[in-house]
Amino acid sequence: MRTTARTRERMSRQKSRDTEVELTLRRALHAAGLRYRVHRRPLPGVRREADVLFGPAKVAVFVDGCFWHGCPTHATWPKNNAEFWRTKIEGNRRRDRDTDERLAAAGWLAVRVWEHEDPIQAADRVREIVTERRAERELAGANRRSGAAASPPA
Repeated sequence: MRTTARTRERMSRQKSRDTEVELTLRRALHAAGLRYRVHRRPLPGVRREADVLFGPAKVAVFVDGCFWHGCPTHATWPKNNAEFWRTKIEGNRRRDRDTDERLAAAGWLAVRVWEHEDPIQAADRVREIVTERRAERELAGANRRSGAAASPPA
């Protein structure tokens, strides 16, 4: 069975950026004193865009929709045009894993926030990660300047 015109029209109206969860997350991050870039590519030559990007800390935040990214808790598998949708969602999952791997190989950390998560709690999690990575970066820089070897993490 094919996707109906009504379904196609409804799906085309789904926002891919500046969703309510994303905006709430960004407001909470800003209120916590964090500054960031919005909808930027962390890696040159890789056509993947982070929703929120902390460049110096090398943290890329992605806000993933439960339907589009196959949330393990809330994913639904449409009955109409089921093969198309399964292929689409599984492809999104593969691309997400590939993105995370490419970022990790380049020294970045990908943070995934599901749309069903409380954006304030997600912002707290992101703030902790960014603060920790900034501190690690500063320590590594101080060690380089002093000629000391960096201590391995505990």
